[in-house]
Amino acid sequence: MSGPRLLVVEGNTAEGRSRHVAAGGRAASDGYADVLRKLAPQARVDVCFPADMGANLPDRMGLQGYDGVAITGSSLNIYDLGPSIMRQVELARAVFETDTPFFGSCWGLQVATVAAGGTVRKNPKGREIGFARSIMLTDAGEEHDLYWDKGPVFDAITVHLDEVEETARGTTILATNAWSAVQAAEIKVRGCTFWGVQYHPEYSFGDMAAVMRRLKEPMTEQGLFHGEQGHAGYVAELEALERKPDDSALNWRHGITTAVSDFAVRTRELKNWLERQVAPSRAKRMRA
Repeated sequence: MSGPRLLVVEGNTAEGRSRHVAAGGRAASDGYADVLRKLAPQARVDVCFPADMGANLPDRMGLQGYDGVAITGSSLNIYDLGPSIMRQVELARAVFETDTPFFGSCWGLQVATVAAGGTVRKNPKGREIGFARSIMLTDAGEEHDLYWDKGPVFDAITVHLDEVEETARGTTILATNAWSAVQAAEIKVRGCTFWGVQYHPEYSFGDMAAVMRRLKEPMTEQGLFHGEQGHAGYVAELEALERKPDDSALNWRHGITTAVSDFAVRTRELKNWLERQVAPSRAKRMRA
């Protein structure tokens, strides 16, 4: 039996991807695709780059050929409304014209919100980075398939400067915390259902270490680290956790639970999307 055909939408421009790779990271779409393949080993995963000028993008009929579409994070700010951003919004609107299961992390949630008619703003509390603490499921979230087998309160790897300001019509908020009112949501537009989270279930400790290296200057300027030594020490500990995620001393020091350190728990939302959105939709369309 063949696996699902999935499309990962890279949220960054070529320049943004290069900056992140130079900081020791990998393109967001590469990491996302790798996680999806681990969760669904038989999946065929394609990647598209709508932020890049001249990129070939699937139209509505092409999107119908996929069993699921997922949008990555991005270093862009959606309220800037440049061409690299609007091409992504238009692609999201095209997905909403289909019945293809749709998922987004961080930037992906913001793109889907704007595509559906909502708004996004710079978070007045500043950047939430490292670990989003005490994400709490709403009543709707506790009953939702996105959070099957996930605890009602958990932490997650995160980095975002922006947040959903006004939800779009058809939105149900599924999770929240003290930093952002919308940490997860479902958006229904016609026959399409989108599940999105403001954090990064696809990120590892190594991915966050690369983010920290890339954002060294603004974070130090904001006083989040006591100089270069403090920043270097934090990055080194994230890299150590990448090598040994069950390091009890580092987990204690950073207040990390299995919600973050255990791959199966950290990626549960993506697993649930594949099993409870993509698979049933695939069967309904007689592709399974």
